[in-house]
Amino acid sequence: MARKNTYDRLNRLDLLASRLKADDLMTIGMLAAELGVSRRTLSRDIAILRDRGLPIEADAGRGGGIRLHRTWGIGRLKLNYQEALELLFSIAIAEKLEAPWVFMNSASIRRKLAASFSSTLRDRINGLRGRIHVAGTTSPQILSSFSAPQPESMVVIFQAFLEMHMLKMTYTDADGNCRARNIEPHHLLLCAPVWYLYAWDNEKAAIRCFRCDRIQNASLEDAAFPERPYHLFKSAIISMGGDTI
Repeated sequence: MARKNTYDRLNRLDLLASRLKADDLMTIGMLAAELGVSRRTLSRDIAILRDRGLPIEADAGRGGGIRLHRTWGIGRLKLNYQEALELLFSIAIAEKLEAPWVFMNSASIRRKLAASFSSTLRDRINGLRGRIHVAGTTSPQILSSFSAPQPESMVVIFQAFLEMHMLKMTYTDADGNCRARNIEPHHLLLCAPVWYLYAWDNEKAAIRCFRCDRIQNASLEDAAFPERPYHLFKSAIISMGGDTI
């Protein structure tokens, strides 16, 4: 009998938690009748769920309502790697634009995101702002040939950029010539809405600038690369109106 009572209580607790998460308007009396228990038993069940960490609020009085705290699910928010990357880059851009109205708690959000990455990547996340640059809006001439970059390529570009791994890609230049490139992605410049990637081109042994909307078939290579000094890229970035570190 004791085992059956325990089993019934566990099932009732699961059902009670599900009902609370449904966010419907409920009272103690309504829940007690629905679950077929007394108010006292329901109160004990609620105490157990609170001990388990479920933030249950109840209004005072016999007919008071019962609900979960409005922020109960925030701590359970989960992001996949791609979503975390995009949020990190968005925060870095907002910080570069000195736009506190976009992310008023950007530093706190960045620290919490960084905590979910490896210790090696945490250092690179902290240095991300220094490798991302912003300029004014792009010219009508550039816009006339602009098309939205491939989302899958941008994800790989962001990953290679953050992790500092070689990037293999197919690039189409202004004359329509298409060829494979193997590069080190060092700096990004946003000249809204166009992204530019400043990289070290191993084949040319020189700094090169690539428009991200002209990059296709991007893939992440296993080989990592060391960060090259900023002065190598500085004049090219400033010539586009980009900010300096």
